[in-house]
Amino acid sequence: SSSSSSSITEVIDNTLNPDFVRKYILDYFFEEKQNLQLAFLSFFLSFFLSFFLSFFLSFFLSFLPSFQDFLGQTFCTLGEIVGSPASRLEKPLGGIPGKKCGTIVLSAEELSNCRDSATMQFCANKLDKKDFFGKSDPFMVFYRSNEDGTFTICHKTEVVKNTLNPVWQPFTIPVRALCNGDYDRTIKVEVYDWDRDGSHDFIGDFTTSYRELARGQSQFNVYEVINTKKKMKKKKYVHSGTVTLLSFSVESEFTFLDYIKGGTQINFTVAIDFTASNGNPSQSTSLHYMNPYQLNAYAMALKAVGEIIQDYDSDKMFPALGFGAKLPPDGRVSHEFPLNGNMENPYCNGIEGILEAYHQSLKTVQLYGPTNFAPVVNHVARYAAAVQDGSQYFVLLIITDGVISDMAQTKEAIVNGAKLPMSIIIVGVGQAEFDAMVELDGDDIRISSRGKLAERDIVQFVPFRDYMDRTGNHVLSMARLAKDVLAEIPDQFISYMKSRGIKPNPAPPPYTPPGHTHHHTQI
Repeated sequence: SSSSSSSITEVIDNTLNPDFVRKYILDYFFEEKQNLQLAFLSFFLSFFLSFFLSFFLSFFLSFLPSFQDFLGQTFCTLGEIVGSPASRLEKPLGGIPGKKCGTIVLSAEELSNCRDSATMQFCANKLDKKDFFGKSDPFMVFYRSNEDGTFTICHKTEVVKNTLNPVWQPFTIPVRALCNGDYDRTIKVEVYDWDRDGSHDFIGDFTTSYRELARGQSQFNVYEVINTKKKMKKKKYVHSGTVTLLSFSVESEFTFLDYIKGGTQINFTVAIDFTASNGNPSQSTSLHYMNPYQLNAYAMALKAVGEIIQDYDSDKMFPALGFGAKLPPDGRVSHEFPLNGNMENPYCNGIEGILEAYHQSLKTVQLYGPTNFAPVVNHVARYAAAVQDGSQYFVLLIITDGVISDMAQTKEAIVNGAKLPMSIIIVGVGQAEFDAMVELDGDDIRISSRGKLAERDIVQFVPFRDYMDRTGNHVLSMARLAKDVLAEIPDQFISYMKSRGIKPNPAPPPYTPPGHTHHHTQI
């Protein structure tokens, strides 16, 4: 990440097991590798520290120990803390050769920031008649009040035609949008009579608050609709009708981190294109060329995406597949072969293990064709179909040089995959036209097969060439690539969980360090 900042905890006197109270609010992004460096300066060997996570800006925490009493340090990513069981990570401290420096316990918690959504329904009674030939066509407009006394529109109901006693449809709105999380803030509601030409007639308005609405249907939630101009003119004016709250319910919106903290694992699978169009791997023009001084495009894309996703997979064992090659000994063509050569166990140990298996397979298989995606998509779909309870989610990274040969079968595989806990990332390397990949991405037009529309968008495509900067700064350009392909994953993940009504498991109870009571006082 590009920005950096540093913070220091409070000092706790005379203990080797301090439990720090100060919390740090950091901005969390699933799609970024957010590095932390923690250094320990005099007075402390291990500490306990709670990170609260919020969203929207990146960070990088680093301060180098320049003090005499340096007692050790450690490095980790924010994703490592978040992806650990119960978002609690224990790490040994190092930095002093030949010396055990103790351990650090880091725990993370997400700032809730009012994630509730409210569903409510209203009706009205005896509204003023505004239309010459018939009754009114009423609708309501809701506004939240701002700090400066102004109002911002936040919801508009549908129009109910030709009635003075409308019953509007129930609607759902984030509590944040309704009152910015402040339950006592004024909510203003205006009632109008709809006119075709857009010059809607004002019937009247009333005010309420989230706290009042949350009481649900009661005598407190029957509102007189007042037209101030009319009231000033007519002495006998009472009101212009009433609006009644018929029902009110509130539901908490779960976030990606709620599921991760509850133990959901993200399984990462990579599939690499071994078709002949990549060029002979022994020649420097090949996309698979093994340059001893620099990773090729395949290895760079794999490392960029894999290093972030691995933080959310506890065993760090990843299936790695190839497609479009002739395999030894008999030269049969395969579109779903394990890079490590082990049909029974295609798992590689960590991202380094995948890179090693990739390099090895380039020496043993023969690049061939055609470019078929469906077999590897179906491979991951079989695993995803076996665990649909929300405990696991699967991400398939396909790295390819190009033009797909089995478009119809791949579309069908993706439409079927959209029902399962999985997402697909496609990185296109080389200079080919990637029109088919853009179609699979489904951002503009949702993908369909045999007249069936995918129930959610699960594919994200990027061309590798868009991320190679001329200065050759691969670190920054690969961070940008990973950010763009991974940014949609949390929303795709949530869309699956929501569509299946899966709630996150409760997180394990908060950690209490040994020797502490629940209130963190020394025994």
